[in-house]
Amino acid sequence: MMNLAQTDRWFTLAELAALDLPGIPNTRRGLAVQAEREEWGHEAAEGRLWRRRQGRGGGIEYWIGVLPSFTQAKLLAKEAAATAKPARDAALQSLSDDAAWQGYDRAPEKHKQRAAERVAALDAVAALVAQGQSRSVAMMEVAATHKVSRTALYAWAALVEDAPRAHWLARLVPQYAGRSGPRAECADDAWEWLRARYLLPNRPTFEACWRDLEQVAAQKGWVLPSSQTLRRRINALPATVVAWHREGPDATNRMFPAQRRDRSMLHALQWVNADGHRFDVFVKWPDGTEGRPMGVFFQDLYSGKLLAYRVAQAETGDTFRLAFSDVVEKFGIPGAVTIDNTLAAANKTMSGGLKRRFRFKVREEEPLGIFASLGVAVHWAKPFSGQSKPIERAFGDLARDVARHPAFVGAWTGNKPTDKPHDYGKKAVPISEFMAVLDAAIAEHNARPGRAALNCRGRSFDDTFAESYASAPITRATEAQRRIFLLAAEEVRVRQDATIHLLGNRYHDPRLVELRGRNVSLRFDPDKLHAPVHVYLQNGDYFCTAECWADAGFGDTEAARRTAAAQRQRRRGLKLLADAEARISAEQIARDIAAAQRDIPDPPAPQIVRPLFRGAVALKPKEQEEETSEARSERLFVAARASMRQGQAPAHLRLLNTDDPEA
Repeated sequence: MMNLAQTDRWFTLAELAALDLPGIPNTRRGLAVQAEREEWGHEAAEGRLWRRRQGRGGGIEYWIGVLPSFTQAKLLAKEAAATAKPARDAALQSLSDDAAWQGYDRAPEKHKQRAAERVAALDAVAALVAQGQSRSVAMMEVAATHKVSRTALYAWAALVEDAPRAHWLARLVPQYAGRSGPRAECADDAWEWLRARYLLPNRPTFEACWRDLEQVAAQKGWVLPSSQTLRRRINALPATVVAWHREGPDATNRMFPAQRRDRSMLHALQWVNADGHRFDVFVKWPDGTEGRPMGVFFQDLYSGKLLAYRVAQAETGDTFRLAFSDVVEKFGIPGAVTIDNTLAAANKTMSGGLKRRFRFKVREEEPLGIFASLGVAVHWAKPFSGQSKPIERAFGDLARDVARHPAFVGAWTGNKPTDKPHDYGKKAVPISEFMAVLDAAIAEHNARPGRAALNCRGRSFDDTFAESYASAPITRATEAQRRIFLLAAEEVRVRQDATIHLLGNRYHDPRLVELRGRNVSLRFDPDKLHAPVHVYLQNGDYFCTAECWADAGFGDTEAARRTAAAQRQRRRGLKLLADAEARISAEQIARDIAAAQRDIPDPPAPQIVRPLFRGAVALKPKEQEEETSEARSERLFVAARASMRQGQAPAHLRLLNTDDPEA
């Protein structure tokens, strides 16, 4: 490889066009087309074949090595005309040889084959000359046997004159500089119209665009070249620009290498990722409805193992919460999680309080979600991006091994609407049968040996996870933390028999006797309704855990005996408890009350009694009640008689003052 410092010559397209060198176009536009076709400005070649000019107006400048070998030689010959001939010849020879081999490396295979044929022809000429024939006769014989012209042979010999034999192959590669003459005339408006028509998202063919252009050009008077000329111009458009317009930005992204993330520095359960997957199978749910089940899966990033999953009719926040609770219950609390920023995955219960969540408004008063409460760092990923969520690659196994299982023949829907099987919709398998197949498939997926991931090194996901998990720092959740994952049922009333009814099941704990008739909140696992439920008071305080009470058969005598024995044992316990709380008999209490009543002293008699006067007569206590009309008349009569005895009564009443009873 030639030393870059020895040929540190860089030129812009305008400078190269001004030099009017052989083998390259003499216009800046022509050079730009050649640079695009030969990828002078490839992103990976920055600093080696092109760079951004510092100062002098900026722009892009290209290294001299991108030019054909004879063009480089001509350029260097012009620049080195004033230098000493020996130094100039040595530098030119070194540059020409290295530049020739660079051109040979970039040439297509058919050009390399032609170079080999030319070398063979010149070798034949050299062999004849070495045998004593003249050079002209040798040229004639080789031209006849190799079916080439003598002019071509002389031209090839001139290219390798004074060059070592080892460099002939590179120097004889055909050099096609492209068209350097004037371009066919085409109206600028016509070219703009054709380019815009071809770059439409519905991806029209060039033939359709050309027919439309001919009609529009005839109406507007545009001058058009041939269709082949415009086709070449269309084909010369940058591939990234064509893909952006015709196929979309995502297609352009696929034209560049994706980022590869190294997971070797992680350990088991340090980082997990999660996503939902809709299975291509019709299942029947317990309520009789049919549909395709949705699974929510959590995967360990270090090993690739599927840690936990839940299946439901739809992808909801509750499904994500329960699946994550299985991870915490079985293995521990992960350090970080990567999820989609969707309504289901980024629900407030899971991601409340996270500042970078944009699906919901973040308020200061909102409670912390489960991730924030447990200290789990959340990384948001682009939906349907396999590069950012490796779990989507595992879904390929599930779509192949689960959805296409022999047990689901007739229930498989196909992986797209245009690829439905001929027995589409024939049946729907029960959800219990589907779960049995899914459990077995995931167990096999995790235990399958020969995994090619860097951390697995030919082992299974299970073995890789177990090895790292044994020595990794794992944080286990407390019982109170595990309860926050369960679903909450609000306003469930405790029955008079101290039971709670939920979804057809009964739950009981002796302590519920204290809450009869009151409303409580429950936390439970909807997929494990026969497991205990956790009872919370309405203020949010944890109260107790209630066990599920299963119904017994009508004729199950053994269950009846067990129930009777439990009742007798409960009664004995309650009797002991009642006796301990009430150790004084009722008779003793009655005697204590009677004795206390005999010892009560009589109230003291008043020493001074003040009479209540009404008019001039003091009323007795019993007469202090409200008077009737007869009582008032009698009282006035008595008062008048007393006045007469003292000589103060009126004359017409004095007759009453006599001792005669008749009076």
